[in-house]
Amino acid sequence: MKLTLNDISQIPNADILNADKFTGISSVFIDSRKVKKGAMFVAIVGEKFDGHDFINTAIKNGVSAVVVEKSRRIKYSSLNITVVSVDDTTLAYGDIAKIWRRKNKTKIISITGSNGKTSTKEILTTILEQKYSVDKSVANNNNHIGVPLTILTAKKSADFLVAEHGTNHFGEIEYTAKIAEPDYALITNIGNSHTEFLVDKEGVFKEKNELFNECINNGGWLFVNTDDPVLLKTKPNYSKILTYGFKGKPDVMGKITAVNQNGNSEIEICYKNKIINTNIPLLGKANAQNFLAACAIGLKIGLNSKQISRGAEKLQDVKGRLAIIKGKKNLVIDDTYNASPDSYKAALEVIKSIKNFRKKIVIAGDIFELGGNSKQEHKDLAKYFTKVISKVLLIGKEMKVLHTELSEKGIDSEYFQKREQLLKSLKEFDFTNSAILVKGSRGMKMEEFIHAIN
Repeated sequence: MKLTLNDISQIPNADILNADKFTGISSVFIDSRKVKKGAMFVAIVGEKFDGHDFINTAIKNGVSAVVVEKSRRIKYSSLNITVVSVDDTTLAYGDIAKIWRRKNKTKIISITGSNGKTSTKEILTTILEQKYSVDKSVANNNNHIGVPLTILTAKKSADFLVAEHGTNHFGEIEYTAKIAEPDYALITNIGNSHTEFLVDKEGVFKEKNELFNECINNGGWLFVNTDDPVLLKTKPNYSKILTYGFKGKPDVMGKITAVNQNGNSEIEICYKNKIINTNIPLLGKANAQNFLAACAIGLKIGLNSKQISRGAEKLQDVKGRLAIIKGKKNLVIDDTYNASPDSYKAALEVIKSIKNFRKKIVIAGDIFELGGNSKQEHKDLAKYFTKVISKVLLIGKEMKVLHTELSEKGIDSEYFQKREQLLKSLKEFDFTNSAILVKGSRGMKMEEFIHAIN
């Protein structure tokens, strides 16, 4: 599959210099170090870098075409390769990805939601690989650059591409969804994440629902979590829809039949009078919900019971997302990738469910992007803590209000103003026979504290 000169001419307001030197483009890059011979290099302008500074490197590495901004085109007019000048190279990168996507026969499964996007993506990919050739978003490539990158670097031979869509401002999902044009769309849940910019749950749903809208426009299938009250209430009146959940009467019904001492779930799934019983080596009800969502998609597109069970056996936790780190005398639950009120609740349920460690310790940092609700949201976290928790160690400006609430409830809580103080305390603390949850928003860099646990 290649991009033709006609394809390139479809980029809005694009001017093409040296069109006679154009050869079919089979790959597109924004990193000059990774380009291949005959590829196209798009000189994206970012906050900390300018791709135009690396055009010479890209040419030395063999690119046959470059995309530059019109304000710079005079500088590159003497190049002996095809030069495409555009108003904005970042937007052009998205346009190129959209053109590429339409030429490719790979089906795209798009996932968004307040929590569980990455975990669901990883679970779904593992399950689908039991029958199909599958590719996926790498790391957290889920924004206006990450989604085009995912599409342009995916295996051309893949049957399915699982793409993650993230957002913290209005309009971002609409933009990336129009590039991906998903054949299948899933919203994991609607929570109070990013309310600094999305205002409230209604705003979060409005933004996330753009993924459903675009999928509907493409004649695709929607997967609706009927356990989520917002998604249940606003369930689209649409023929191509499959519901899933642990409550009510969804199309794909899940039931947690047991939770072992390690906090892992045994799950029963019913779909069209078929029953699947399996264990998942992942922590918590949240991961059980992620698994059920993945199974709903898998069942719809043709997986059988054996393939789903085989996929379940191969599941691994995702670093920073309820991931287990086993020590000689303790167990650390690494949930440091990010945080929201709902994900804090889920993580606390996980640590309370683990029975084979006597002490339960929580090391918690601030939740970001809550706007004017921040103090109240942090204060409200107290209701999820019980005296099952042996010790709570808190860091961050907003966690001071949680410390006050926990102390009033009689829960052993300690607040640290400085990171150095908490690190010192951790190095002196006896973590023998303990399950330790470490959690906070990305900017809190809570993973640093994991390294201090002995």
